[in-house]
Amino acid sequence: MTPKERAIAALTLRQPDEVPTFELEFQLEEEMFGKSPIVYEEYRRAELDKLSELEAEKKLRKWALHHAEMYKKLEYAIWPMIYLPDMWNEDGTLGKYQKTVLKALREYAEDKYMIHCHGDGTFALPDGNGMYEFAYRLADDFDGILEEAERYCVGAIERNKQIVDAGVEVLILCSDYCYNMGPFVSPSTFADIITPYLARICASGRENGAYVIKHTDGDIMPIIDQLVSCKPHALHSLDPMARVDIKQVKEKWGDKVALCGNVNCALMQTGTEQEVIESAEYCLKYAKPGGGYIYCTSNVPFKGLPAERYQLVLDVWKKHRKY
Repeated sequence: MTPKERAIAALTLRQPDEVPTFELEFQLEEEMFGKSPIVYEEYRRAELDKLSELEAEKKLRKWALHHAEMYKKLEYAIWPMIYLPDMWNEDGTLGKYQKTVLKALREYAEDKYMIHCHGDGTFALPDGNGMYEFAYRLADDFDGILEEAERYCVGAIERNKQIVDAGVEVLILCSDYCYNMGPFVSPSTFADIITPYLARICASGRENGAYVIKHTDGDIMPIIDQLVSCKPHALHSLDPMARVDIKQVKEKWGDKVALCGNVNCALMQTGTEQEVIESAEYCLKYAKPGGGYIYCTSNVPFKGLPAERYQLVLDVWKKHRKY
């Protein structure tokens, strides 16, 4: 099977010939592959506009090729999309340069790999500065909260359609909902201000031909039934730092939704090598059987993580990925 075929099998709750892998982002480019030849600021619209159409396309294709070669070496079945600093036009349409780099990335994928892009449009856990204001609004302006949720939802659906039409095959819905001790609102409030809108975004993505993965860190267990009811193809990241046990999730919900992640990022940074190996092997032992699992970390291979620790995670996967 090709990596793409493996990913599709897993996302549709079937068993491929081996467990596929991917990450939401890959931030260890320099540590694992050397200094990047790409200077991000060169890809702003203002800089690209200074070039001829042919020169701009050549530069964008160079960027796409650089990433394609990196993702192939990592053996990712689903590649993170390359985001331009200004990917959207002021009128809300997808920028022409973003379309060009996405087209080039797809060409280099040769239909053997998929491409994912962020596509959420639901409320996310507010930062410390915004939490009090959000709580006051829930008490004093609930109708306004629902109106805002509707606008976010409609906007995400419109953007996602453009992204899928341009060649993205997997939508990652990346609004975080939970702390390590549970969701940022009660399950009943979550059912009012998030679940109906998340369900619409998932349904729209499916209708447009995309696969949909819902990401959130933290303790999702009080709301996992709601997340599953929205019918994403998969859940990510199944955060072990918040005591989410992939064995339990697989047993109870594995016939309804595919699972991604659960390799403990905290241990990758602060644990022993043996603890990292045990976390990775635990995921494969309990999530792999019967298919419906994509192997990855519980967040991303983040900047500052020792590269050898992420390589260790990949080595465990290569050892146990075959069915």
